[in-house]
Amino acid sequence: MSLFSIFNVAGSGMAAQSLRLNTVASNLANADSVATTPQAAYRAREPLFATVKNQLDGADAPGEGVQVLGVTESQAAIPSRYEPGNPLADADGYVYGSNVNPVDELVNMISASRSYQNNVEVMNSTRQLMQKTLDLGK
Repeated sequence: MSLFSIFNVAGSGMAAQSLRLNTVASNLANADSVATTPQAAYRAREPLFATVKNQLDGADAPGEGVQVLGVTESQAAIPSRYEPGNPLADADGYVYGSNVNPVDELVNMISASRSYQNNVEVMNSTRQLMQKTLDLGK
């Protein structure tokens, strides 16, 4: 693995964690939303990632980055609340909230933020190593 491929690996990791942070932000923004039906209620979303492998001469090389496979919706139960005065209440007086767990989302946010910072550190360290290598030739 060359030093240049490290930029690709760290860059794809940063892009993946950025998507993860955006998904967390969307989930937290909709945590208190309500809907008229359970089908219309906001469902928590989470991105799915996979390792991208580099094929060199038919042999597997170390992972070469992260690929986003898609974003899934949580299948957890949608909570209902009895609020007959709410304009979105159904005929029985119930509104349906999102299934977002704010505590889980905050943990997810901290994890994604730290992973992003780690990838930035990898890029900075690689850049410094390349600069020092070039300075040896002076």
